[in-house]
Amino acid sequence: MSGLTHFDDSGASRMVDVSEKEATQRLARASGLVRMRPETLRLILDRGMAKGDVLEVARLAGIMAAKRTGDLIPLCHPLGLDSIQLDLTATDAATLRIEAVVKVCARTGVEMEALTAVSVAALTVYDMCKAVDREMVIDSVRLEEKSGGRRGHFRREPT
Repeated sequence: MSGLTHFDDSGASRMVDVSEKEATQRLARASGLVRMRPETLRLILDRGMAKGDVLEVARLAGIMAAKRTGDLIPLCHPLGLDSIQLDLTATDAATLRIEAVVKVCARTGVEMEALTAVSVAALTVYDMCKAVDREMVIDSVRLEEKSGGRRGHFRREPT
């Protein structure tokens, strides 16, 4: 069915069989943006939000989400992750960039874990700041880099 690996020849959903694949070192790096009013980002950076330290809560939420990706995405393999790193940095006066790097030695990649970490961290920022800025936008969640496995190395070209 058009080369999609999560469907069999009849179109039925399936979890991809990775039992014959070698376990290799896998890495995925994903990123996303949360755009907001400059005053909101200033509150975050100054740790002035009433709900607490937005950056640290979002970091923990992203780490926890990456570990639970197999429970959230129906056909995603549950993986015992080796490393999850989340960085949250201001890129200008109104933009918070979130980047996740996830590593594992496994038979399948960790792209979904990295994307999930970024997405949930961004949603956490929104949740913690919505009382002061309901116009925040979560934007450009994407895979930046992937290595390991049969398909080799992928790196997104800078835009």
